[in-house]
Amino acid sequence: MNVARIELVVRFVGGVVAALGAWEGGRNLVLPSFPFLASWTYLTYIILGTGAAFAYVIAFGLTPTLTTRPFFWLLRRATEMPAGDVLLAAVGMIAGLLIGVLLAYPLSFLPWYLGNFLPILASVVFAYLGMTALVSHKRDLFQLFRWPRESRPAPAPGGGQRVLVDTSSIIDGRIADIAETGFLAGPLVVPRFVLHELQHIADSSDPLRRGRGRRGLDILERLQKDGTAPLEIYESDGEARGEVDAMLVSLARRLACPIVTNDYNLNRVAGLQGVKVLNVNELANAVKSAVLPGQDLSLQIIQEGRELGQGVGYLDDGTMVVVENGRRAIGSSVMVTVSRVLQTAAGRMVFAQPKGGNGQG
Repeated sequence: MNVARIELVVRFVGGVVAALGAWEGGRNLVLPSFPFLASWTYLTYIILGTGAAFAYVIAFGLTPTLTTRPFFWLLRRATEMPAGDVLLAAVGMIAGLLIGVLLAYPLSFLPWYLGNFLPILASVVFAYLGMTALVSHKRDLFQLFRWPRESRPAPAPGGGQRVLVDTSSIIDGRIADIAETGFLAGPLVVPRFVLHELQHIADSSDPLRRGRGRRGLDILERLQKDGTAPLEIYESDGEARGEVDAMLVSLARRLACPIVTNDYNLNRVAGLQGVKVLNVNELANAVKSAVLPGQDLSLQIIQEGRELGQGVGYLDDGTMVVVENGRRAIGSSVMVTVSRVLQTAAGRMVFAQPKGGNGQG
């Protein structure tokens, strides 16, 4: 559905209708008040044409705000709402309209334009109040009628819970490996604004950023071809304004689904707003093999540490091991004894001593 094209057509139609209305209104209401214009002189045509042109311009700009945008907003809300909420909203709207109809007859006797305007306004107001009242009190209604369970978001196509994916987890790439194992059963949802951000990174003039962006696009293509966890591009027309993280959290709250991310700040912000976060780094740390103080390891020392005399090596899972007095053993394998294990936000770090208290190996 091309929303921009629909809006353009609606703008044009609204402008034409407004221009015709201004022309006819001026001819029937304004001209009779000015007898010197009643002879349809050039001045008459100029005045009516100017009014019609102003009406066209104003309607061309405002018509989507009053028609298509509220319609598409309601359509998105209706498709994202649980089935129980849609049913309650429909019942509430019908009840409100019935109340409005009952009030329409006595209100129609009011003088002036009130008798024509207030019945319509009453129907709209009571329909809205009926919808919001039933939906906002749905939990009490479920308990009152003892429904088996509260309405939940409809399951995503293909089964499983939807999972929102942010830019950092796509560029990182490990989400593709996780999806292939089957741990993420539900569809992976990539909002359109995340895809735009990824494309913007891939088009960057900075070679490093450009490489990261293209890697992210390759990961999406890999996920799409693999099919273990279906990939879904979520259209978010009208929302792609503002910061990507804020829009992602807002979308996760509306869809009632978690976010997969590597971003520490997004992790905290989403958690504060009650959104569940699946952090790939936390998952990687959780599945690393356990290393305990006092355990002996065979380690290749490959570089100097930050402190004097330290050497640094890595376990098979990528965990950094800092070896005290290990600088002299750089380039060789040594037996070390784990002294302590430090868990940080960036991951796990292991500190060790050369076995036997020397760095010769």
